[in-house]
Amino acid sequence: MKSIYVRNISVWKPTEKMDEMPKLEYVDSLFKRRLSQISRMTIETVHNSAKNDLDAKLVFTSFRGEIARQFKINKGLCEDFSVMPASFSISVFNTPPAVATIALKMKNGYTAIYPKQNDFKSSVLAAVSSVLCGKDEKIVFAYADENIPEEYKNVCGYEKDFVPFSFACILSSKQTQDSVELKSFDFDTPKEFLSLICNFYENE
Repeated sequence: MKSIYVRNISVWKPTEKMDEMPKLEYVDSLFKRRLSQISRMTIETVHNSAKNDLDAKLVFTSFRGEIARQFKINKGLCEDFSVMPASFSISVFNTPPAVATIALKMKNGYTAIYPKQNDFKSSVLAAVSSVLCGKDEKIVFAYADENIPEEYKNVCGYEKDFVPFSFACILSSKQTQDSVELKSFDFDTPKEFLSLICNFYENE
């Protein structure tokens, strides 16, 4: 199988409160005003990872997507039997990569992957397939999951030590001085993937 190289790894997670969000000082204030935690985290990590690779396609994956905004919509449907179109339009699964490409002026499109049964490895394999087959030399790969609403925490089987976070990196068929070869697909979670290529979670 063709070698895959990883570079420009960017990770963001809250440092104090679990609902903390990146400030995105480089994004227009009106544009970012209504963005969720997951969308802001995605923009932040893609921005930091892909500064010199904005011509690459963005591939995004998440286990739960816009779960906080989706909860508000479900609550509104139960209580008021209605939903505002504007709220619905930014509650869908592909919102984070869509707003990231708009905010960062990425023009080569994006793909959103929702892995079955939280199978993160399948997300990475799907994301990198265009590189493996030679269609693309590189892609920007991003993962994010936001803070889970309290109302869901007893029913959705979330990890009890879950901390919202996002990461982005460049996956490429071309080796560079600062890249790391992805020698194995022996991982099941985003943290395990990161542990293969950097020591971000080494002491956690």
